[in-house]
Amino acid sequence: MQKIVIVGGGAGGLELASRLSRTLGRKKLAEITLVDRSRTHIWKPLLHEVAAGVIDKHSDGVDYAIHAAAHHYRFQLGEMCAVNASDKTIALKPLFDEEGTQILPEREIHYDQLVLAIGSVSNDFGTPGVAENCYFLDSLQQAERFHRALLNQLIRINQQEDKNARIDVAIVGAGATGTELAAQLHHVANLSKAYGMPAMSASRLKITIVEAGERILPALPERIANAARKALYQLGVDIKEQTMVAEADEAGLITKDGHRINADLMVWAAGVKAPDFITQLGLFDTNRANQILVDKQLRSTTFDSIWVLGDCCGFQQDDGRWVPPRAQSAHQMAEVVAHNLTALFTGKASKEFTYKDYGSLVHLSKYSTVGSLMGSLSNSSMFIEGRLAKLVYVSLYNMHQFAVHGKCKGALKLLVKKLSQAISPKLKLH
Repeated sequence: MQKIVIVGGGAGGLELASRLSRTLGRKKLAEITLVDRSRTHIWKPLLHEVAAGVIDKHSDGVDYAIHAAAHHYRFQLGEMCAVNASDKTIALKPLFDEEGTQILPEREIHYDQLVLAIGSVSNDFGTPGVAENCYFLDSLQQAERFHRALLNQLIRINQQEDKNARIDVAIVGAGATGTELAAQLHHVANLSKAYGMPAMSASRLKITIVEAGERILPALPERIANAARKALYQLGVDIKEQTMVAEADEAGLITKDGHRINADLMVWAAGVKAPDFITQLGLFDTNRANQILVDKQLRSTTFDSIWVLGDCCGFQQDDGRWVPPRAQSAHQMAEVVAHNLTALFTGKASKEFTYKDYGSLVHLSKYSTVGSLMGSLSNSSMFIEGRLAKLVYVSLYNMHQFAVHGKCKGALKLLVKKLSQAISPKLKLH
């Protein structure tokens, strides 16, 4: 039986495993294995909400082992450290528990077809002190680590006798993650008043967003950026555009012009790249963002049996632009790779990947949702905001649920989540 190994259980990887399990896996045409270093999947656009504490991984996450048992594929917990393209094997690092005791030794997994969907990590551009002093939101573990630090700061300020004491938070990078996190933190500071912190409110939280570019949300249309900026200003968020960070230390950030931004918590959300070890493997053609270059069918340019999707995939469009590292890109790529892998077993024709930009949305907690929808009948885009924009934003998450669980189970999961939200606390305090 042919072995298909998928490395990375993010939006694209988990959707691909789910699609293949319903075709090749169920019909026993192939053995499908998903590898991930985490036990739980959280849709990456929601990680800032995990960090803020407004969603819980237990209600919004997918347990890989349980999902695999129900969907005709296998799950291996581990982190890939090597690829042997000649022998068609990958190596996984030894697995240790929290006390450092080894659970599993280094392992090898054989593949006939390998799919790399290992996502991306924040790019600190080598800025001194960032790795040591800033929080990142690349993974569930990092988001939970920031949440614990945030709770400690909320408790500290709530107990301060000095009512002018505040929490200073600096967010570097004004893309979707940075701007959405700022709004969620404002919301959480107010929520905490109802959960045992009566002296806490958003007035005791100072949020500064630092953006090196000319404006916030540089990858999105200017009208969306302007609407988001207005909403953030109304929340009291300090936005510093055209401001480059030169250094970070324990007390805050130092800008290129020597200005200091004091901060109790610092989050780095400025740019992404594929993990460095991709280039260190020496197997692939890569671009400046470490992404693996692929052909029209999303196979690596160096090995026909290795496919790539999601943030680590370098696909250059006919106009010279690279497909952006976004959830909708991973979703579209997973659909094409699923078709092409299935075609290997069914004799059908393969499909070429064409990226379709369906627009962009920014959800600023309960305060505002703004975005644009790309017109399907024209080349123009339609600006949306308010309830309509929020409805479209929620529908994107729903589409992911349907892709992962199927329509029936996906609908049931969404119903259970809705009921849980009605009776559960609105803020996670652990």
